[in-house]
Amino acid sequence: MNYGFVRVATAIPGVKVGDCKYNAPQIESLIIQAEGKGVEIICFPELSITAYSCGDLFSQQLLLDEAEMCLIGILDFTRSLDIISIIGLPISYHGTLLNCAAVIQKGKILGLVPKTYLPNYKEFYEQRWFTSGDVHGDCNVLICGQLVHLSRNIIFNTPSCCFGVEICEDVWAPIPPSSELALKGAEIIFNLSADNEGVGKQDYLKSLLAQQSARCLAGYVFSGAGFGESTQDLVFAGKGFIYENGTLLAESERFSFKEQLIYTEIDVECLRSERLINTTFSASLARIHSKDVQQIDTELFSKKEIELSRVINPSPFVPTGKALEERCEEVFAIQIEGLAKRLVHTQTQTVVIGISGGLDSTLALLVCTKTFDKLGLPRKGIIGITMPGFGTTDRTYHNAISLMESLEITIREISINQACIQHFKDIDFDMSNHNTTYENGQARERTQILMDVANQMNGLVVGTGDLSEQALGWATYNGDHMSMYGVNASIPKTLVRHLVNWVAENIIDEKSQAILLDIVDTPISPELIPADEDGNISQKTEDLVGPYELHDFFLYYVLRFGFRPSKIFYLAGLAFKEKYTDEVIKMWLTTFFRRFFSQQFKRSCLPDGPKVGSCSLSPRGDWRMPSDASATAWIDECNNLME
Repeated sequence: MNYGFVRVATAIPGVKVGDCKYNAPQIESLIIQAEGKGVEIICFPELSITAYSCGDLFSQQLLLDEAEMCLIGILDFTRSLDIISIIGLPISYHGTLLNCAAVIQKGKILGLVPKTYLPNYKEFYEQRWFTSGDVHGDCNVLICGQLVHLSRNIIFNTPSCCFGVEICEDVWAPIPPSSELALKGAEIIFNLSADNEGVGKQDYLKSLLAQQSARCLAGYVFSGAGFGESTQDLVFAGKGFIYENGTLLAESERFSFKEQLIYTEIDVECLRSERLINTTFSASLARIHSKDVQQIDTELFSKKEIELSRVINPSPFVPTGKALEERCEEVFAIQIEGLAKRLVHTQTQTVVIGISGGLDSTLALLVCTKTFDKLGLPRKGIIGITMPGFGTTDRTYHNAISLMESLEITIREISINQACIQHFKDIDFDMSNHNTTYENGQARERTQILMDVANQMNGLVVGTGDLSEQALGWATYNGDHMSMYGVNASIPKTLVRHLVNWVAENIIDEKSQAILLDIVDTPISPELIPADEDGNISQKTEDLVGPYELHDFFLYYVLRFGFRPSKIFYLAGLAFKEKYTDEVIKMWLTTFFRRFFSQQFKRSCLPDGPKVGSCSLSPRGDWRMPSDASATAWIDECNNLME
């Protein structure tokens, strides 16, 4: 299975201006290369058979006849090939000349798409030679001995996707043809272009294409004329781009003197999921007043199993490089503003927070301190409570105390040992049994302390739990599951570590920095089971529920795109092939879905907290699921993986 991935290519052949017999073999060479690489659809530049910069030669009948004859040759060349090719050439029809894209497969012209918007300003003179496709509307054209439908309103249906075509200037229009095509069902747009170079134009074009692919929730494949075009007045550097919903997947080498074939896979299943979720997309259908599109089915072809050429990021919540710094800065600012609004609204100048010496409570505390600073409130209004219990280690205890001291907040230490011993005695529980009752009793005792101190101090309890814990239900119901405002509510565990590290490196004093960096290096643990004989953490969360980097990967594709287990397993296998075996990924993926379904009741009553990214599990936001939904179908698919 290809799981909805469609391999597409943008091709930039070398050309000679006006020499169709030279240009056609260059096109054929790239077509056969693409076919060999499993490409389903390949797109060439605007007027690629003749070259774009022919000028008044477009009025010469010899050139037009040569273009048609060379297209016949390309049709014959592709007669036994499955690949769909989109090639640019001039077409004469009823006394006009049209700048067209010919969509061909297996020796047939499936359709002709004319250019709609002809630039006629500054360096462009296209209206001197060509007529807009709107002049003729939908019609049939006799070309290469075939009667072919010609229209800008065509959607081509393949076994794996639906696609549409526009040409160069069309995408620069206020309402591009691709917008209407996308609303009528096109999932990928191909643009045949001859975009010339200019200082700053590259960045503007990339921004335009990214926005159009995002606005249309579509793939966008752009092929621009390259080396060999006339440089009498303009230079064409061979721009090739492949976008998916605003994300650049692949691009050509600019100013290359050689032919180029750039290919990657567009996840059409992902695009379909986005469109189903985005109600604005469907609502826009009612505002489309253009005539219905012509649906043209391509030839059936044997499905090729492909190995993805695109890279699957193992940490989809965590960007790299400068983008990570920007992400951390923005997330931290959102957290601060969310808490600030809650404090101002409740007229509260005191917050209570449990400090364990772990990542989550550290991040929440840092948010509190910066929020108080920004509101001009004294940090002593932050009541940090460390509540050592049966599993607390010296490392986390001293880190908790040292961090609170360095941040100059109010420190309270309240041991839960005696209270828990009394509680377990009251309910006749054997404390040598380190089961769920033993663990949750401690967690609820800590929450009771926080809530009661908040009442005592006329403050509110700031929650520390994160998105990953919510997904797995790794929280005690009505224990650490509960707070009065959860600042980490939509931050995945893989990002929490980076956030704490970013604060340490950018906005904290040297003493606090050393403490934060040690906290970053501390194993993740609830510390509800006694330490080992050497005083080290014995209860490591990731040993029990699995690696958070895997669970965050699973969570992203479940929440963001609704992918089924088999596709997530496939993607995880690619992303983590150097780190985890398929058997390990299958085991933790099964664990993820089992816990995700069974723990929904905790998410159904989550406290308030700010959404910071594209995913949230708030019942008032991104995720509303019945607490008693059955996981059978998902678990069954997990169990059948690798069979």
